[in-house]
Amino acid sequence: MSKPAGNERYQRQISLKELGESGQQKLKNAKVLVVGAGGLGCPALLYLAGAGIGRIGIVDFDLVSLNNLHRQVLFSVNDIGLSKSLRAGDILGQINPDIEIVVFNQKLSNANALDIISGFDIIVDGTDNFTSRYMINDACVLLNKTLVYGAISRFEGQLAVFNKPSSNAEIPSNYRDLFPLPPADDEVLNCEEAGVIGVLPGIIGTMMANETIKLITGIGEPLLNRLLTYNSLNNHFFEMELMVMPETAKMIPADADAFKDFNYDWFCSINSNFDLRHEDFELMMDDKDIQIVDVRETGEMPAVDDFDHIHIPLSHLKVQIPDIDAQTIVLFCQSGKRSTGAAEILSKHYGKSRKIYSLKDGIAGWQKNK
Repeated sequence: MSKPAGNERYQRQISLKELGESGQQKLKNAKVLVVGAGGLGCPALLYLAGAGIGRIGIVDFDLVSLNNLHRQVLFSVNDIGLSKSLRAGDILGQINPDIEIVVFNQKLSNANALDIISGFDIIVDGTDNFTSRYMINDACVLLNKTLVYGAISRFEGQLAVFNKPSSNAEIPSNYRDLFPLPPADDEVLNCEEAGVIGVLPGIIGTMMANETIKLITGIGEPLLNRLLTYNSLNNHFFEMELMVMPETAKMIPADADAFKDFNYDWFCSINSNFDLRHEDFELMMDDKDIQIVDVRETGEMPAVDDFDHIHIPLSHLKVQIPDIDAQTIVLFCQSGKRSTGAAEILSKHYGKSRKIYSLKDGIAGWQKNK
């Protein structure tokens, strides 16, 4: 008996007795949203499209840049400066024209998240910041959507499946069971600050696609209530059980109105009273009465020679605070997180005797927009 012509593309997959024609039909009927077309999102999107997911949504508002290309494998130098979500949609459409690609070329926020997420079965979180992760998690809990989570930094990655509805009434874990509260500004660095080996998001992103396929087809054992950690330097895998904590449920907004009113930026300390806007920094940088301080660790790039400054790593500030004579102190790091932490340290030390600022979005944001 010959196979239907439409399934020739998936013949190797359908040949798996665990999956078969019925599993392929489940993939065709599935609707998966990938938030973030970056390091994790690119490989996940490639393999979800290749597997024949019937409807794939892509959310991203960023543009392709040169320093994306060592890990964001959907794009080429010809795509630099173009929308990630739009280009990803075009490329995936060429890879598999038989599926539907829905592009959301916008930033996911608590104003639009519920509307966007509600149209999909499974949400794949490929974001790289805590604000987005908490927001996506809470939206998935409110909408009862399964969430596939991944995270990477340097040589290590994490993977888990959250909020999977269960027929036996077992309460599924969610992201807040792993991180009830966001880390302090200087505790966890993102990829821009800490760096990442290019193959790692490929490994974790592909594993995220694999978990998604397992969830849709019902094959294998998804990472329910478990966190998998992978170290690419020694190929060690470590798995830990996630415990559902009743108190975390109280932290999630109770309904859609509460979700839209919740300030995730404040919750994750992205904005602070120390923030200095780029345009204000431009006016201040040549003032000899102002001391500008780089709080990044020694050797971090890019090197900065646009203005005079001194270097005091945040790790040193935590041990001993040097005497800074200037009445106004402007601190910067790569993205603004560590400089905000440094500003808090100096503010407690100097009190109201100094004006202390943190360059909003860090030196990377300022160089990008200058």
